[in-house]
Amino acid sequence: MKLLAISGSLREGSLNTMLAQAAMHLAPAGVEAAIATLHGLPLYNEDLRTAGIPAPVAQLEARVREADGVVIVTPEYNYSIPGVLKNALDWLSRLPPPPLAGKPVAIMSASPGMLGGVRAQDHLRQVLFGLDARTLTRPQVIVGSAATRFGPDGRLSDSTTVGLVEELMAALVGAGGKLDALHIEEGRNQRQFVRAVVGGGFR
Repeated sequence: MKLLAISGSLREGSLNTMLAQAAMHLAPAGVEAAIATLHGLPLYNEDLRTAGIPAPVAQLEARVREADGVVIVTPEYNYSIPGVLKNALDWLSRLPPPPLAGKPVAIMSASPGMLGGVRAQDHLRQVLFGLDARTLTRPQVIVGSAATRFGPDGRLSDSTTVGLVEELMAALVGAGGKLDALHIEEGRNQRQFVRAVVGGGFR
């Protein structure tokens, strides 16, 4: 099985990119995991699309189509998702057939603030609904105070965060293109995944 992670941040040393890398490291054994970059994507323009899909867009499209599941990790910019991520999703929505349609998608967010990007996640879910993606609902990985959750080597050092990411990756693999991503927790020893804001004092 192949998983692809997409970080919504272009910044070198981005907390969200580190979270995407951590998610790929924490995927179940036997999973082929990779990260796609959004560097170099032109702004969506219908004239560009009709003239021929730009190479960076075609490369992203191919990687998304090839993946059995996608992880999108987004920072929060002004209560929403970054323009570079929205632009990438706009491109993908215009490539027939849309490569995210029917595909299991897990989302995460990280922020230096306490809310961890929860508002960006809400907007991202709306966008993915428009793309007909099968967005997983549990567990929600919302990493607040994210700068304290990583060690000097860039790897996740917070056990609670690690556990949530592992659960979400297992859920994504379990969705596998066949199961209903909204009900993947059923049949897993009746364990109920609950919403958790990492560092927020509840789980």
